[in-house]
Amino acid sequence: MKSRFPLKDIALQAGLSLATVDRVMHEREGVRAVTRARVVAAIAELERQYVQAGLAGRRLVIDVVMDTPQRFSAAVREAFEAELPGMRPASFSARFHVAETMSEQELLSILRAIRRRGSHGVVLKAPSTPAIADLAGQLMAARIPVVTLVTDLPENSRIGYVGMDNRVAGATSAYLLGRMAGERAGKVLVTLSSSLFAGEDERERGFRDVLADRFPHLAVVRISEGFGVDRATELLVRDALEREPEIRAVYSAGGGNRAILKAFADARRECTVFAAHDLDQDNIRLLAAGEITFVIHHDLRHDARSACQLMLAYHRMLPADFQIAPSRVAIATPFETAH
Repeated sequence: MKSRFPLKDIALQAGLSLATVDRVMHEREGVRAVTRARVVAAIAELERQYVQAGLAGRRLVIDVVMDTPQRFSAAVREAFEAELPGMRPASFSARFHVAETMSEQELLSILRAIRRRGSHGVVLKAPSTPAIADLAGQLMAARIPVVTLVTDLPENSRIGYVGMDNRVAGATSAYLLGRMAGERAGKVLVTLSSSLFAGEDERERGFRDVLADRFPHLAVVRISEGFGVDRATELLVRDALEREPEIRAVYSAGGGNRAILKAFADARRECTVFAAHDLDQDNIRLLAAGEITFVIHHDLRHDARSACQLMLAYHRMLPADFQIAPSRVAIATPFETAH
């Protein structure tokens, strides 16, 4: 039997005498099977400790790439910066590449630069286009793992998705909004930042399914391509309100909520129920002020932690079959933000 460890260390770990360990290591006669098993187990534990000690000194640098409004990217950055110092067994640092709106070519340029420079992993929130999915696949082929955040890409272009189940989030919003809106017929304005974000599309599908099944007196009016940016979103909402006098509630799946509220106020239109997404600073203030009714959200720190754990598993610092749990869909009311 061979081992990299001194006999005295094995003896200490196994709780046996040095002489007994010497007999086991040199495969001499007269050693019981249970004693041999204790030595084997001690060596295995020392190996584990040795590997962990080596990993503890390893540093992983990841890239977080997000096409998203600043209010959400700030919340994500805060979540990663809170989680990264406590990650084990390796230490992490992150480079952030964010913008309120990016063209597809700008996103592709960032991802190509990461592929050339190298990275231990990419956390990606981006539109689900064929070109972006293809380049994510190229990163994977270059042994740079990709984890999608809150909105997904095809499975072959990433190692995992972190975030909540967007269809469940949309369904939950429809259930609550429908119950609050009452029995009077009307229309619900559903706002997406862009139809290219798979996560928002899933939210809308879940919302529509529940509304049609449980609240058929409420119809959906959909707007998109405001990208969560205030001015573009406000113009889209103004146009929808002019065309649809029966709109009396909002499901904001894509943000820009101050702009949506401004459009309603300028048109002198009432919004009986306003359902929003994400507990960013804007939504916390709007919720506390009673300007939006409830917010569907999830734990971004859980997402950051899960993304890092997927990277660790990819780099063989966690078991290869390591599984992450999805973020739970949560609901915030004005009472939770009052203080």
